Amino acid sequence: MKKRTLSAGTVALLLLATVSLPAAGQTTTFTARSGSKMRIEGTANILHPTWQIESPIIGGILEVGPGFPTEPGQAVTPGKVEAKADVFIQVRSLKSVKEDGSHYDDRMDEVMCEHLKEAQFKRIFYHLTELTLKEAPRTKDAPYVFDAKGDLTVAGVTNKITMTVSILPLADKKLEITGSTAVKMTDFKVAPVDINLVLGHIKTGDEVKLIFKWMVAQPKNRGAAAK
Repeated sequence: MKKRTLSAGTVALLLLATVSLPAAGQTTTFTARSGSKMRIEGTANILHPTWQIESPIIGGILEVGPGFPTEPGQAVTPGKVEAKADVFIQVRSLKSVKEDGSHYDDRMDEVMCEHLKEAQFKRIFYHLTELTLKEAPRTKDAPYVFDAKGDLTVAGVTNKITMTVSILPLADKKLEITGSTAVKMTDFKVAPVDINLVLGHIKTGDEVKLIFKWMVAQPKNRGAAAK
């Protein structure tokens, strides 16, 4: 009798383990790709009503669970989705730019790095904590619109932020993720620029706007590529 009881228990455990395996394998991973852009815009007292710095590189990884739209036109149900992401930008990759996108000024780049404490904190980080699908797109080519909550770390200081994010599934298992939000530099203990340069006395406002396009894709199957 004891042998049968133990045997039945063992079979039950094996069945449970077998059932749980597919669920664990349903996570899909996306990694950063070229074509991304991070842009920070703010106000200034001279030259132009706004200033802007840009980086063409956004690194990181996105992991999503079942029900996340990974294909164009995929049917989805509004509500919270299983997703986590860790994103980063090298502070040194941010450069001041003119309205036409050309480089603005090396000294401005240096001032920006000083204010962001680049010598001590090399990267800006974002950690996604919650993603909620607001509604399904009306057409196959339209993006899925989400409410995103996460932690933004600038110059070693972390704050919680919320923003609207649009995710557009593309061909070749790629995603185009876009969004924007406004933050205050002083919330991250970063002082607005107030300095005398050759161009004149430059003073920037406290609030800045973060605008991004993050391109990610599923890693290619190495085994398939080898064939």
